[in-house]
Amino acid sequence: MELLPLPFIGWFFTVASVIALGLGAMIIMAMHRADESHRRFLENTTWNDMALFAIWILGLAGGIGVIQLRSWGAQVLELFCWTLIALAALSAGTRLYGMKRESERVNWVTAVAGVLVLLIPVVAICGATIATLRSDGATAAFAR
Repeated sequence: MELLPLPFIGWFFTVASVIALGLGAMIIMAMHRADESHRRFLENTTWNDMALFAIWILGLAGGIGVIQLRSWGAQVLELFCWTLIALAALSAGTRLYGMKRESERVNWVTAVAGVLVLLIPVVAICGATIATLRSDGATAAFAR
């Protein structure tokens, strides 16, 4: 029994990747048009931005591959999911550490709850996707 239907997985990650790529492009264009400090920040984060775009393109390719039931699609999407889990966890930890460094008085309950509100759904959907892609039913579907 599959945890999630393969068409849902494919379309979910395809649409989410398109949205993420579009929002990223809009943010970069807005920062480019903004004042000098924003442009300088944009110059300093070029490699990070390119890496994020590459990762979301990986998600887009994996989603399309799963929609078309290509075996490479499952492998690419699983790689994307593992990467997204790692990046979300690292980002959460970095933000909490930054809060600790910037302020002596931090409401840790609120801070951790805020991080978990975003981290838990990412880990849940990616974990369910990985489990589904590794299931016998999915393996059989991709083998056709």
